[in-house]
Amino acid sequence: MSHRFAIRVFYEDTDMGGIVYYANYLRYIERARSDWVRSLGISQNQMKEDGVVFVVQKVEAEYIATAVFEDELVVETRTRSISGARLVMEQDVRRDGELIFTAVVTAVCMGGGGRPVRLPAKIRALQS
Repeated sequence: MSHRFAIRVFYEDTDMGGIVYYANYLRYIERARSDWVRSLGISQNQMKEDGVVFVVQKVEAEYIATAVFEDELVVETRTRSISGARLVMEQDVRRDGELIFTAVVTAVCMGGGGRPVRLPAKIRALQS
């Protein structure tokens, strides 16, 4: 399953050189993951009330090209693997179809006391 999320680069996203500050790509892919979860009909607010949250365990990122103020970017999110409590996703950021950033993100579901808990059923159902 693939999900697309559009982002426009704002001035505040850039560094002194006028390019997107490297850490902001992590914000972009986080927003895209949150939108993906919402598109599945999962409320992260409800999850939090139930004592369950997503926690990023690992990020492997590669910066390929730069983005600048007012660029229109698209973040594509794809699931790579799903297990009981762990979700691995590939996320690409593109500008006009050109790949400028790519990451593999491992997230886990955590409950009270910092213990792993099962992913929401709607995510587990995506396993093939």
